[in-house]
Amino acid sequence: MGLTRQYLRYEPAALFGLVASARAGVAFVALRGERGRYVAVPACEHVFVWDTRKGEKVLILKGLKQQVSCLCPSPDGLHLAVGYEDGAIRVFNLLSGESTITFNGHRAAVTALQYDHLGGRLVSGSKDTEVIVWDVINESGLYRLRGHKDVITQGLFLKEKNLLVTCSKDTLVKWWDLDTQHCFKTLVGHRAEVWGMALLSKEKRLITGSADSELRVWDLTYIQEVKDPDEPESKKSKGSSSPGAEENIEEDETLELDEHPEERIVKCSKVGSIMREGRDRVVTLGTDRMGKFLACHGTDAVLEVFSVLSEEEIQKKLEKKMKKARKKAKQNSEKEPERSVELSLQEEIQRVTSVKASSKIKSFDLILSPKGELKIVLLLQNNVIELYNLDLSAQVPQAVRVSRITIGGHRSDVRTLAFSSDNIAILSAAAESVKIWNRATLQCIRTMECEYALCSLFVPGDRQVIIGTKTGKLQLYDLASGSLIETLDAHDGAVWSIALSPDRHGFVTGGADKCVKFWEFELVKDESSVQKRLSMKHVRILQLDEDVLCVRYSPNQKLLAVSLLDCTVKVFYVDTLKFFLSLYGHKLPVLCMDICYDGTLIATGSADRNVKIWGLDFGDCHRSLFAHDDSVMYLQFVPKSHLFFTAGKDNKIKQWDADKFEHIQTLEGHHQEVWCLALSPNGDYVVSASHDKSLRLWERTREPLILEEEREMEREAEYEESVAKEEQPVVAGERQGETGLAGKKTIETIKAAERIMEAIELYREETAKLKEHNAICKAAGKEVPFPVNPILRAYGNITPSEYVLEVFKKVKSSELEESLLVLPFSYVPDLLRLFNEYIQLGSDVELLCRALLFLLKIHFGQITSNQMLVTVIENLKKTTISRVSEARDVLGFNMAGLQFLKREIEAKDEVTFFADATERFEEKKRKRKKKEKMVLAVL
Repeated sequence: MGLTRQYLRYEPAALFGLVASARAGVAFVALRGERGRYVAVPACEHVFVWDTRKGEKVLILKGLKQQVSCLCPSPDGLHLAVGYEDGAIRVFNLLSGESTITFNGHRAAVTALQYDHLGGRLVSGSKDTEVIVWDVINESGLYRLRGHKDVITQGLFLKEKNLLVTCSKDTLVKWWDLDTQHCFKTLVGHRAEVWGMALLSKEKRLITGSADSELRVWDLTYIQEVKDPDEPESKKSKGSSSPGAEENIEEDETLELDEHPEERIVKCSKVGSIMREGRDRVVTLGTDRMGKFLACHGTDAVLEVFSVLSEEEIQKKLEKKMKKARKKAKQNSEKEPERSVELSLQEEIQRVTSVKASSKIKSFDLILSPKGELKIVLLLQNNVIELYNLDLSAQVPQAVRVSRITIGGHRSDVRTLAFSSDNIAILSAAAESVKIWNRATLQCIRTMECEYALCSLFVPGDRQVIIGTKTGKLQLYDLASGSLIETLDAHDGAVWSIALSPDRHGFVTGGADKCVKFWEFELVKDESSVQKRLSMKHVRILQLDEDVLCVRYSPNQKLLAVSLLDCTVKVFYVDTLKFFLSLYGHKLPVLCMDICYDGTLIATGSADRNVKIWGLDFGDCHRSLFAHDDSVMYLQFVPKSHLFFTAGKDNKIKQWDADKFEHIQTLEGHHQEVWCLALSPNGDYVVSASHDKSLRLWERTREPLILEEEREMEREAEYEESVAKEEQPVVAGERQGETGLAGKKTIETIKAAERIMEAIELYREETAKLKEHNAICKAAGKEVPFPVNPILRAYGNITPSEYVLEVFKKVKSSELEESLLVLPFSYVPDLLRLFNEYIQLGSDVELLCRALLFLLKIHFGQITSNQMLVTVIENLKKTTISRVSEARDVLGFNMAGLQFLKREIEAKDEVTFFADATERFEEKKRKRKKKEKMVLAVL
């Protein structure tokens, strides 16, 4: 098939202009052996690691397409777990920056992630209301916990007990026993969503944040540890009432719904509340790693920091109080203070200070440095990271801002973009500043303060830029000095559009005051210097009946197209300003338009989601295209062609052919509305700006794009998405209760199952061929060469059964169960026979036993009713038990050896330590004697 028309593919080249997305949290990470210096932040689909001291980006953990929704560093500081909008979780190695593990289990965005204290397990909560516990070491899911009815906001493991506590927007806090995987307690003492929680005082206290200004504090008593013999019988029998019984309890009391009364493990009782200064809901509540400091913030710019007293400090305070009480009793000539002295909750959890940030706080993290300073990092709503130090030794601790990362982006959405004529510089302007970027290095080279910018252009020569603002001003900036040269009041309303004239002598602006104004560049004498400077002179005006939304010159400068608020586009002659054409047909106003390089076509993009292509000779509509799922915000032709790009509020950028009226390519990457884009004069680069605060650069490659292939790829992507949305396969005999399998069916699990099926089919074919070959050899009475399958030859002439094992080992650990679940039963008997063969050889016993037990669980009825498999199962029983025992013995021996080595090293270290201490003591003794002798000599 010959190519009728060759298009070139545009690929994503870079993401810049973004310091951090406000979607997920910020976290301190250990990098290069340092804690408290590097912070990980979400940046659309990536994670950026910033050096707060230098203000530099040191690492990018690259994501795929979905936006990051949650972050959690591992306790050892070597890994970072990242949750995404589609429910996937990826674990990155911070040393290499590579993703080592991927977990797929949730059907919606991940909203909570937390490691246990050893870093071996990870709990995740999601918008799908389910909690999943993952085994990080084995890279697989353990189980899914169901029970909450709304978004999970946090999950915490307990260190001492195998328990998990989760909270949700359904107002409940649930306690889970992970040994039996069930919820044994539900706290319903909240009247609104529970947004966060923390465990304090060696896990003997739980603190929760809700939609009001109270932080509720609960005392935790572990029933298995403490059983008070003097406790009245009525109290003990409280949990033994029927599970369905309900009690009406006041808000301040705790209500415990014991679903399994016989297994009461923990007792929660509300001890009081700590009042916050903020009146709105808690957004984030958290502690430092040691649990000494607690901090929280609402929807405002204030972070409140509290210190939590340790047991020793509480004891000291109590002793002081007792002394005071005794003294008072003596003075009042009382015998002895009978009443017991207790500390109030406010004395145990003391307010330290409030940190006022420069904008609304979205997330924070705390770390206690070895110097005794509390480091606080804040992720703000306006694309800023701030780092504060809190000196705890001061009488009144005050937070001091030590660094602020801002240079990498704008504080608000970028509303206009422009390329310089040499394709090197990119201009971006937002509500507060204009920035000039170097396209090659993506570094910001100039930042200039401005009013709310709506449109912009580079003045010919690329030494100055002009900005049109929301207040109707035109601002002229000099790039060399980065200063504002001139401000003109151009329009009475917003300046919506600006266009450079093709002769490069002037430009035209259109505004909300129903005027189109023509301007020329001129050189005027500057009062402060001898040299002349550039200025703008207003020369003509075109008064219209409606607000002007967009203006464009035709390349020969004969025509001027003006888009109006009445949904029409009027075309005028430039020289006489006489009316030439009216282009009507859009149902909503035309927000953007462009004229192609030869002046034959004009394309208009509207809020009605359509793009219309018109001829400029007669004003006839060539074609109307349904372009986007929301308003078309920007449209621009590729230089020297009839191809054009459109940007929409549906987060997409699309390329179209105006001659064939075909959709060529969709550039996906932005996660929110795309406001504007700009094409470089040579057409090799596209830069776009979005509501997600990011700027993206797209580069034209040399790779040809074939439309049929592109449509095929789109259909495949749609199919893969539909697979993920399908109903999950049901496990026979599995009850849809509180617990379930951790994984979910994805395109990867289906592909893995297909690979296993293909391998088993190849094994069957090769076995049949071998039998046939042996029969031929027997009949011929001599050895006939056997043809080796090319696939087996590629694997190094391995046997068919070895090939099945190789394929099986390549299935990701996290996808194993789900792959076996979609495997048809007809392949299971062969797989069981092969498992028996492998386990006898002693290869990969752990993996094979895991798969074997899962297959027995899901196909139990069919396997037990199949007479052919009775001997296979009997053999498997013997070989599995013996091989697992061997593996256990080896592990036990190795553990004992390691513990012996550990004791040896510790004993050696102790001897060394004491030897050093003795030496130091002897040295001090010698120095003291020497000093005494000198003193005596002087005397």
